[in-house]
Amino acid sequence: MTEIGERSEGPRSRKRVHYGEGREALLNAAVRVVARGGLRRLTYRAVAQEAGVTHGLVVHHFGSRDALIEETLAHTIRTSMDTSALEPGTGEVADFSSGVSEMVTADPDKQAFQYELLLESRRRPELLPQLRALYDEYFDATHRELNRMLPAGADPALSRLVFAALDGLVLHQLVLGEPEVTDAAIEELRTLLRLLGADGAPTEGA
Repeated sequence: MTEIGERSEGPRSRKRVHYGEGREALLNAAVRVVARGGLRRLTYRAVAQEAGVTHGLVVHHFGSRDALIEETLAHTIRTSMDTSALEPGTGEVADFSSGVSEMVTADPDKQAFQYELLLESRRRPELLPQLRALYDEYFDATHRELNRMLPAGADPALSRLVFAALDGLVLHQLVLGEPEVTDAAIEELRTLLRLLGADGAPTEGA
């Protein structure tokens, strides 16, 4: 019995990989498979073909499809904050979320994977804890950076509002392209933050 989404493919060259680097290569391959075909296309054979390794190597590393899904999501959580551009750490409005459009352009598969898993979590609630952990990381990074920028600090609701705006822009660029639209919208967001008193500007009524 074949796996769902499995197709017969011609012979491909296989590459020998070491355990650590091979595992990461398989996780990255799984991200690409899901980003391009949805979670239903995620099979051992699809990941093996994408990574250029044997089907048995994928089985050896993960053991079950559920483990492959969970470990790929965990891998995404570990790597996402490094490229999210949410927390430059400078407290300067001009630096806030700089590079978001470039991030989407450079690695659209990682973004697509996360949105695919968000939708899948409506059908598979067991994915929610890890997705909540990922988004809590995003919220916390946004909150810390806003606290650096705003003299009065930022309450959690404002941090979620700002992150939701950025998340929506990422999704729109992922689907529609137009990185220049993302950049223009983020610059407008920076203007609003300056009106709230960021960069040491006095707030209204202060």
